Amino acid sequence: MLELRHRLLCLYGALIVAEQHTYECIHGRVGTTDELLQLVLNDPWFTWLCPVLDLLLRIDQLLNDDAFDITHENVEHLVAEVRALTRPSIEGDGFERAYYEALHRTPDVVLAHFQVTRVLLAEAA
Repeated sequence: MLELRHRLLCLYGALIVAEQHTYECIHGRVGTTDELLQLVLNDPWFTWLCPVLDLLLRIDQLLNDDAFDITHENVEHLVAEVRALTRPSIEGDGFERAYYEALHRTPDVVLAHFQVTRVLLAEAA
């Protein structure tokens, strides 16, 4: 689970950087890391990234909260969620579509996606 969390966090970072570049092409340069953080948390442009952050937070809660038992079922459920979340689609207009577009414009997102997929395949074995 730690490896999957790490790879998902790397993917989230790559997606933020990819969106930052696209955002800056339209709205101008983002001045500071703090400004970028505020945009990621509050600007509708970055809203589509929320499902990844939500999943990361739930994984962290499972790993860090002593009140939760890490069971095989918990891990399987989170792995299934990561698997479902990282399925890009040209259809629709939600996360899957935005993820598809990010994969097609940013090599770092492709590499991070591959790393997540590699861990998912190992989890399935």
